[in-house]
Amino acid sequence: MEVSQAAIPNPPPNRSIFHLAFPVLDLQQTKVFYQQGLGCTLGRESPVSLVLDFFGHQLVAHLTTEPLPPPAGIYPRHFGLVLPSQEAWEALGQHLQRQGIAFYQAPRVRFPGTPLEHGTFFLTDPSHNLLEFKFYTHEEAIFGAREFPLVGDQPSVVY
Repeated sequence: MEVSQAAIPNPPPNRSIFHLAFPVLDLQQTKVFYQQGLGCTLGRESPVSLVLDFFGHQLVAHLTTEPLPPPAGIYPRHFGLVLPSQEAWEALGQHLQRQGIAFYQAPRVRFPGTPLEHGTFFLTDPSHNLLEFKFYTHEEAIFGAREFPLVGDQPSVVY
């Protein structure tokens, strides 16, 4: 199943795309995880970095020799994708399970029954970078719903 094109459309060509550079410990493991696991397309690569098409957005993995410890939790740092529908989110989760990729946090619904309701799951890549994939039941919660001060699982905790 090719999840990057079928279930999750790329941004239109006239729209800005997001860019993220992030550290990795092993470029080959990174390629396997992002290409085979997530269905990303490989772009340019050098001996110390590689470019990935992450569902229409640009990720650049840079090799580092600095230690990258496993995360103590999902906060304060992770990145990911807001999927366009519950169906796309479920399809990606099923694809990941078929690929044998373990969830850091299994699929669940956060804030059920509220305007902020959304499905979410987390993964870690081979270099311990956390990725979140989610969909919102109510699209206005992606950037709006300012009257609801809930962001994350523990909104009053400073990390």
